[in-house]
Amino acid sequence: MNIQIRDFSQQSSGLPSREEAEAAFRTIIRWAGENPDRPGLIETPARAAQDPLAILDKTFDETGGYEEMVILRGIAFESHCEHHLAPIVGQAWVAYVPNGRVVGLSKLARVVDAYAKRLQIQERMTSEIASAVQEVLQPQGVGVVIRAVHHCMSSRGVHKVGAEMVTSCMLGCFRVNAATRQEFLAMTKQ
Repeated sequence: MNIQIRDFSQQSSGLPSREEAEAAFRTIIRWAGENPDRPGLIETPARAAQDPLAILDKTFDETGGYEEMVILRGIAFESHCEHHLAPIVGQAWVAYVPNGRVVGLSKLARVVDAYAKRLQIQERMTSEIASAVQEVLQPQGVGVVIRAVHHCMSSRGVHKVGAEMVTSCMLGCFRVNAATRQEFLAMTKQ
């Protein structure tokens, strides 16, 4: 078995280091009147500073030649609107067509969770998930669909309870091949 592990510790994007992010979360915990060193909170900064790309760092090339769609359906998530700090509650569908490498399915769910932990808008979250899978796995293509209820719209403002926002991002073969895109979208129907 050939396992590939990528090193995401050196980011050239100008983002704060993981250590800086963890220190910032410890500061927020102290600001909230808590002790970041108490047993229930000691690991919270590390969990909150999770790098979504690093989640996908372990891939496998033992696919037996499998080059059909891999899809994880109905990944439940909770996020918060960056404009109102109101909950966003929904489900994500993440699919990719392997190009010689696969990743454990739980990793796809963890990537959704990592982006959902941030203050978000659904459009960006959809794109971020697809881009992360594309960047690390370099598959033939990636498809992501997210369906969510935004409490900034249902619990305040226009009070449209039950209205659901749907976003999608299609990369590679999901964008250029209508049959692949339709197969994926058919699997997202409830």
